[in-house]
Amino acid sequence: MKEVTGKQKYVLPFAALVTACGAVACIFSAYNFPLAKFDLGLLLLALLTVLLGSRLTMQLPSAKVHVSVSDTLIFIILLLYGGEAAVLIAAAEALYTSFRFRSRGITIRFDGVLFNAALMACSTFLSAWALRSSLGSAIIPLQADNVALLTAVCVMALVQYAASTSLAAIYTACEANQGVWTTWNKKYFPTSLTYFAGAATATGLVTLKGLIGFYAVIATATAVTISYLTLRRYINDLKASVSQAEQAEHARAEVERARAEQAERHVDELNHYVAELKRTTDELQTSKEHFRHAAFHDALTNLPNRALFTDHLKLAIERTKRQPGHNFAVLFMDLDRFKNINDSLGHIYGDQLLVAISQRLKGCLRQVDVIARLGGDEFAVLLDGFTEPNDVLRVAEKIQKAISEPLTIDRNEAFTSASIGIALSSTGYERPEDVLRDADTAMYRAKDGGKARHEIFDEVMYARAVSLLNLENDLRRAIERQEFEVYYQPIVTLKTGGVCGFEALLRWQHPTRGMISPAEFIPLAEETGLIIPLGQWVLEESCRQMREWHEQSLANRMLTVSVNLSGKQLSRDDLCQQIKLILERTGLDPRSLKLEITESVVMDNADLAINMLQQLHNLGIQLSIDDFGTGYSSLSYLHRFPVNNLKIDRSFISRMGLGDENLEIVRTIIMLARNLGMEVIAEGIETKEQLAQLRALSCSFGQGYLFSVPLDAESAVALIRQVQQNAAALPSPADAPRDGDSKYLYSSLVM
Repeated sequence: MKEVTGKQKYVLPFAALVTACGAVACIFSAYNFPLAKFDLGLLLLALLTVLLGSRLTMQLPSAKVHVSVSDTLIFIILLLYGGEAAVLIAAAEALYTSFRFRSRGITIRFDGVLFNAALMACSTFLSAWALRSSLGSAIIPLQADNVALLTAVCVMALVQYAASTSLAAIYTACEANQGVWTTWNKKYFPTSLTYFAGAATATGLVTLKGLIGFYAVIATATAVTISYLTLRRYINDLKASVSQAEQAEHARAEVERARAEQAERHVDELNHYVAELKRTTDELQTSKEHFRHAAFHDALTNLPNRALFTDHLKLAIERTKRQPGHNFAVLFMDLDRFKNINDSLGHIYGDQLLVAISQRLKGCLRQVDVIARLGGDEFAVLLDGFTEPNDVLRVAEKIQKAISEPLTIDRNEAFTSASIGIALSSTGYERPEDVLRDADTAMYRAKDGGKARHEIFDEVMYARAVSLLNLENDLRRAIERQEFEVYYQPIVTLKTGGVCGFEALLRWQHPTRGMISPAEFIPLAEETGLIIPLGQWVLEESCRQMREWHEQSLANRMLTVSVNLSGKQLSRDDLCQQIKLILERTGLDPRSLKLEITESVVMDNADLAINMLQQLHNLGIQLSIDDFGTGYSSLSYLHRFPVNNLKIDRSFISRMGLGDENLEIVRTIIMLARNLGMEVIAEGIETKEQLAQLRALSCSFGQGYLFSVPLDAESAVALIRQVQQNAAALPSPADAPRDGDSKYLYSSLVM
């Protein structure tokens, strides 16, 4: 349904008002019509007006408007028979014409049909009364003087024009949601000539009636009408014939032009084919070389690509087998922090930097050496034929020095460095891919050692690489087999000694190696991306367990569970949705969940972290910054994080007794957290002296071996019950238990 806006809501009310006025005018005219005036002449005029009036039009010279014979006939009826007859016949003519247009497919709503008839009735009614008021009678005497005739013309034309166009302009403006004046000025102002021409014609015919008689005028008008229709039909037929002839001539010309163009195009195509065949024949050898070059070279730097480098390396391996004492080395290079350059300055700038680096590398090598771009910011160098390993190290140092010198690109100065891994042929390689693998391994060892350095692959490195590969395979199988378990270390309210929550810690029970330390497999999980499914499993298992403990006892309803969140998890767009679904599945109140994010992870991308942490905070989840003090937090960012807790790293707690300086660091962190409206949790509390110092500093919460080691779920339940039953006991002075010893517990956590 079309939406009604602005003035459109007034269309139907206005149409109804005009229709009602037209109906009143028609009823009044019918009631007051003198039957004595009805004669054959009026009947003939009525039939001409209704049936033929609107069909006969004549365009005025130099104007884009037409005079309708119906206007002239209505004016004649008004002057000869009075306003009552004119009103009724005008309404009938408008009603008949509207229905005729509808039958021809022209869309006119029924309310529009009634409006047209009413408009003619109203305007004619007003014209009649205006004429009666100005002349004393609506019927012009046959001997009327020129002044009376001129008055009749002006009154009829002006009133009929003003009434008709005003009502029509209001209706049209409302329907189109436009201004009334704009609509009238654009559509109806030019039609003034039609009304004055019609009135003048009617007055002239009425005057002529007095000279030759009414029926003579009717006969003359009929003859003129027939002649007009015949002439218009002849002219229309003539126009159609001329148009058909012009179209035929135009079609013939188009056919001839198309034939000529087609013939010319065939000639051009033949000439082009001959030239193209000649050019292709001349360039076959050139194209072959071009495709060969593109297949084995990098498009950006024009250096050999991995495929060509592998071919050269294969030849070097074969040469080493045939010539004892012949040595080669592969240097695998990766630019340090290149991703940061790409992200900050754009890929175009990064590409220009790679081209500049490739030129510098060429300047460091001999003609016989091969340098290739393997992809991204990775390059490889084949040093084929050297005497001493120190020669290889000198080349690596030369390359690192050249790359570390500043580069100017687009008037910007750029600094970078390279980590280089070296594989020597003395290892005894059979395949090129093995050489590249070992050089790549050594390169990552160089990066782990601090970047901007080089490492030579050796057996120890190989053993470590194999061990990591095996561990990765075991880790993937462990996720499938669910070999993991969540342990829970209690978090204690230091003032009362009561357990307020637990930190969830992941443990891996390997089927052959036993318990594997998280310090060994968590970094590998981060590197391989396996931390995503692992983290999701730990979160859901911890929420499920805490919900189960809540249902066991009303006293447990205040317990919270803290779960560590990795950097890769924090960077995922769907993190909030995943956590929300886990809370819904487990039924855990979001306020009972605390998420811990390390300080370094938060600050790696502070703006992204602020946005994600705010979304988590909006869910009602509590947030903690873990290992606080070991990273590089900026106070300008720290107050913007929606964080509830700061966890002081265990390294600060363990050194509190070694001097006032370490104690002051802890005091400062506690004061900072208090000023920011955060609570403080101290990690790694192992002695009563540390506990006493933290209490003196008004630290709120703590965890550590002084209270309990991480426990499996069953032992954690036993601990909760034991603390609730013995709320007044002091901790045992015995040595702290070993991690994983779920049988040994302090008799109480209340100090």
